Amino acid sequence: MATTRSTAAARRDDVLDAALIEFADHGFEGASTEDIARRAGISQPYLFRLFGTKKELFKASATRCFRETLEMFQRAAEGKRGEEALHAIGQAYQAQLEADRTWLRGQLQTYAASDDPEIRAVVRAGYGDLVAYVRRVSDADWNTVWNFFAAGMLLNVLASMHVEDDPEPWMVDLLSGSGKAQ
Repeated sequence: MATTRSTAAARRDDVLDAALIEFADHGFEGASTEDIARRAGISQPYLFRLFGTKKELFKASATRCFRETLEMFQRAAEGKRGEEALHAIGQAYQAQLEADRTWLRGQLQTYAASDDPEIRAVVRAGYGDLVAYVRRVSDADWNTVWNFFAAGMLLNVLASMHVEDDPEPWMVDLLSGSGKAQ
């Protein structure tokens, strides 16, 4: 019986899936490459063969997270422009926050690890791509773009507090001011 072996690209994807979970749970400093390798079903030496270092793996995970976020923005805004595009992106982002807590925690961990200059460069580039896309598709002024991203970051914070589980009155009031009331 012939066995099927995963390609290096498929293994990289498996490792990035596992890394997102471990980095989301433990952050850059706390995550273990041994646990990531185990979760991905590979050896730790193979993990290092694929990514070189834990930092390179974290950077690849952060890059992927930003790329997938940008792709989500693009799908949401497809065929739309201006305010309609902003609204569609905002709705898609809100749905993603509600659907995938690991994605949210992974995203927050990338910001927390930005004291490291190499990681910071990846985070700045990824976030910059999001800003550039939103600006381009919406043709909004900088104040509107600022408010859009400020609202998104507030939604991150509220989602990290599980606002949807048992919202407190101040949360409902705050969200109602944004048009996102529960």
